[in-house]
Amino acid sequence: MRKAVRHAFAFLALLLLLPGLTLPATAAIKAPGVSIIRNDPGGSVASRLRQIEKLRSDGTRVEIRGTCASACTLFLGLPNTCVARSSRLSFHGPQSQYYGVALPPQEFEYWSQVMADHYPGPIRLWFLAKARNTTMEVLTITGAEAIRMGARPCN
Repeated sequence: MRKAVRHAFAFLALLLLLPGLTLPATAAIKAPGVSIIRNDPGGSVASRLRQIEKLRSDGTRVEIRGTCASACTLFLGLPNTCVARSSRLSFHGPQSQYYGVALPPQEFEYWSQVMADHYPGPIRLWFLAKARNTTMEVLTITGAEAIRMGARPCN
């Protein structure tokens, strides 16, 4: 197996050194895309977690440059998400699918931790201490505040 891998690398190196030779499209290195968030109201946490895994596997860069509310804030857990200073991020705790009906305590704790695990350290602590207990409204912070709390700034 090692010999085959060495031969493959040697072959690729030779191809790259030959002038004017282009690799077939299937061998091209795909650069990660960029997803720009301007007005995302959130949605289902479970659906957003699936989207996050796809973005993670694709290497997509996420730039929060506007309003990012509710489940949208879970993008902060991706390694290549950045936040514009002027953006606005709105947080709340896990909710039942029925407006005004609280989750059972065990489910509330579980989903609070799932959400918190997607935030940088200081935002995680703030979320667990304060924002998760807000379920009938939202707590909004600016991108500048999120950056001070550990989010990566956009260039």
